[in-house]
Amino acid sequence: MDYKKVNNNRRSINFFDTERKIERELLKEIINDGTLAPSAFNLQPWEIIMVKSNESKKKLHEGCQQPKILEAPVTLIMIGNTLGYKRENPIWDTKKENGTKEEDIAKTIGVCNDFLYSNDIRKNAMAVRNTSLLAMNIMISAENLGVNSHPMIGFDEEKVKENFNIDKNKTVTMLISLGYLKKDQELYPREKRRTYDEIVTEV
Repeated sequence: MDYKKVNNNRRSINFFDTERKIERELLKEIINDGTLAPSAFNLQPWEIIMVKSNESKKKLHEGCQQPKILEAPVTLIMIGNTLGYKRENPIWDTKKENGTKEEDIAKTIGVCNDFLYSNDIRKNAMAVRNTSLLAMNIMISAENLGVNSHPMIGFDEEKVKENFNIDKNKTVTMLISLGYLKKDQELYPREKRRTYDEIVTEV
């Protein structure tokens, strides 16, 4: 993979080809590559609802009035678990199998509960930040495998959670439509990006 080329080519696609589907094995490869994203304590406090059927697309469209939801072959509902640091997370068992002591696990969870994620705002921020890392990795993975994407944060989260029975302790971080650019559409020229000299303060 030429990362620089992939990163430069990745664009947010507004018009998807409704005739082109994405094979399940390709979707699995995109997601599996994406899950190499980092997360706090490697707890991976995320999950995905993959919206593929016309019925599910209509349900999602109720909470996100964007045509691409209906046009793209797949849209991912990216979900962060605000309680993902709790002992119920199976990653803790993996850590234990790899030699981490139960008492050390308990200490780390205590730090999370009492300090790092001690209120609802911090819990939500943890879930959103971690899931956002996964989301970007998925979009890069998709582009690398020839699949276009478009992330969306403009939606009615309560409606999406209601329509897809998403638990109150989980947050919908964003939606990502995946597919292929419609043949008769052209992308707008890439807009200016703020550069190092404009965004970096050296201290």
